[in-house]
Amino acid sequence: MPELQVPSIGAPCCACASTSLRRRSFVGLLGGAALAVAWPEAGAREGVEVGPPSVLTQLVSAQQVEQAAARQYAAMLGQAGQRQALAPESHPQVQRLRFISQRLIPHTYEWNPHARQWRWEVNLIGSKQINAFCMPGGKIVFYYGILDQLKLSDDEVAMIMGHEMTHALREHAREQMGKTMATRGAIEIGSAILGLGNGGRLLAGMGGQLLTLRFGRADETEADLVGLELAARAGYDPAAGITLWQKMAAANKRSQVELLSTHPSGPTRISDIERNLPKVARSYAWAQKPEMRLGPPARSRG
Repeated sequence: MPELQVPSIGAPCCACASTSLRRRSFVGLLGGAALAVAWPEAGAREGVEVGPPSVLTQLVSAQQVEQAAARQYAAMLGQAGQRQALAPESHPQVQRLRFISQRLIPHTYEWNPHARQWRWEVNLIGSKQINAFCMPGGKIVFYYGILDQLKLSDDEVAMIMGHEMTHALREHAREQMGKTMATRGAIEIGSAILGLGNGGRLLAGMGGQLLTLRFGRADETEADLVGLELAARAGYDPAAGITLWQKMAAANKRSQVELLSTHPSGPTRISDIERNLPKVARSYAWAQKPEMRLGPPARSRG
């Protein structure tokens, strides 16, 4: 099946909510041999540690942010469709992305219980741009360039997808809006919460900026770590996080990669991933591994 040859639409990575539930460890079988595992301390969870979500998210309505994201997502897909840049459901890379997403989604609920009610969507837009994002409410877009130019393995795709999902799960966009609103004063904050007056108009205007929000380094680091755990629990090798960001760094030397505009430097994020790999090792060892691997596009189209 021929690959897409189309112009690009710009869009950075985006976001949504979180709360952690506790997991219990157990006695598992690894490689056919019985493996006794020590029970963690009472109240402990196995996995990465990122702390509670920002209280600033409470300044903005999650429902309104998700509704705004859904409208923008539909508009973006409509524009891509008009330019024949939206990959059809039959496209092998669309099928690949959706298969990986379906493995990751069940593991998102621990980080945000509301994710069970989200109408998750995954689409592919034909563009040479090296980028991907997840908007509030689970609206995911990958650009063809990130799959083709970086020749991403399924494990590496899972790392990116987990990272972008985390922005939505931890409500980073809502947090950024809350920060902006907090600087406008208590009167406008109160109005926005009630949907009244200038505050309501402010929130509506900010909703139109979901595709241009920039997350801070702390948010990006958090997305790396939670994404690492999501991918590992879904059966994708978390060590692929290292090769992924090595590829990203190499691509960024050739020309600036939009996805890296606010991210920690390559060496910093790789060392963070290496330090956290032991925390997700058992989850990956016990996870059911993907029964299907489709791999990157067979050939580059220039």
